[in-house]
Amino acid sequence: MSHHWIDPKACQSLAILVETVSCALLTQHSSPICVEVDVEPELPVPGDGEKIADLVRNMVGQAIEHMGSKGGELMITAVDSATGVELEIADSGPALEERHTTIPFAAAALGAKVRWQNCPQGGVAATVAFRPQAGASRMAA
Repeated sequence: MSHHWIDPKACQSLAILVETVSCALLTQHSSPICVEVDVEPELPVPGDGEKIADLVRNMVGQAIEHMGSKGGELMITAVDSATGVELEIADSGPALEERHTTIPFAAAALGAKVRWQNCPQGGVAATVAFRPQAGASRMAA
């Protein structure tokens, strides 16, 4: 079931899109999860809003699933660089070797690359790298 407080096609801010999608998933989950979102409000959505909402929904859903009933911490960050926007979703669940991870179809449809790595403090970070859009202006870091 999908809940939207915004129209992903019309959303211009990656921060608002990420927060809306994440909040909808977290309100449906009974485990205690502490969430921190560190995405500049001015950072634009780096592509098709619906596909990015699907991608975030899938990645956050995987993180929540791996944390299980004990809950944990979820950190979502994004940066804009000369090579494109990178969105990272890190959780405090088990190590990468103890998981089954899948690359969402939305990532391929957006031309994005996904890489997973273990976090030094435990858990896993999934980083989605979006290619710069043709003609898009880059934000200064």
